[in-house]
Amino acid sequence: MDFLRFLESIRTPVGDALMSFITLFGEETLFIVLALVFFWCVDKKRGYYLLFTCFTGTICIQFLKMTFRIPRPWVKDPNFTIVESAREAATGYSFPSGHTQCAAGLWGGIARSAKKRAVQIGGVVLLLLVGLSRMYLGVHTPLDVLVSLGIAAVVIFGLYWVVYLGFDKPKRIYIASGVLLLAAIANLLFVTLYRFPADVDPANLASGQKSAWQMLALAIGLCIIYPLDRHWLKFETKAVWWAQILKLAIGVGLVLAVRMGLKAPLNALFGVNLGAGVRYFLIVVVAGILWPLTFQFWSKLGQKKVQNEKE
Repeated sequence: MDFLRFLESIRTPVGDALMSFITLFGEETLFIVLALVFFWCVDKKRGYYLLFTCFTGTICIQFLKMTFRIPRPWVKDPNFTIVESAREAATGYSFPSGHTQCAAGLWGGIARSAKKRAVQIGGVVLLLLVGLSRMYLGVHTPLDVLVSLGIAAVVIFGLYWVVYLGFDKPKRIYIASGVLLLAAIANLLFVTLYRFPADVDPANLASGQKSAWQMLALAIGLCIIYPLDRHWLKFETKAVWWAQILKLAIGVGLVLAVRMGLKAPLNALFGVNLGAGVRYFLIVVVAGILWPLTFQFWSKLGQKKVQNEKE
């Protein structure tokens, strides 16, 4: 807490705004958009790698959160203040940091799979800045951040060999998918069936259970889309630049519409936890199966224009 109190003492309105902006680089929405940029438009292999990396890391983090159940800094010390704008996104227990893991999985994965030195350095700097922002805002301790960075490093380098370098070796991907699915199932069973102490925070427990359903849905979806893509879809990421922009903009819009627009009706129909699981499974179906069915159209659309210009 001493380091957090030091950061608390040097906060300024400008610093608060800057760190609040930096912490957005560890948000789920940005991960969705950038992962889809790679998956749909840049390099499918890197897209799968980023998805596996972030999903695996998130399951590990969620399991540890519910295992140790360490409260947030302002709960441990009622006299400690945080930047209030960060409170809403700081759900669940404190240890380890979910934002830091998400940022490390995304930007660390991009850096590890990049060939350009500038991209590698930029990715590492960004993930470290997100970790710093979580401490500056007062929502995580140094231990929360450091453990998340350590877990992310293991996942990034381990899955680089399994998923990225082994992308053309289906057996490796199937093994990684199976491990991811088993981990998601184990995490859900743990947070659902384990008899937590009577003093467990109800809101944090509910957050952990909801996250477990979401991660199981994402894991199931990822296990489905890889074999479907390999044997049936085989979608291409190539298209002319303007077709890529349209493809990405419309596709991301559809995914975000499912993520936000179906929340209320699915929660009303299935309940909060199962509703979240169904919604995130539908996100994967739209992003990994339904929307890629249109990619041949976008690719041909660009080719036709080029041919017409040549004629």
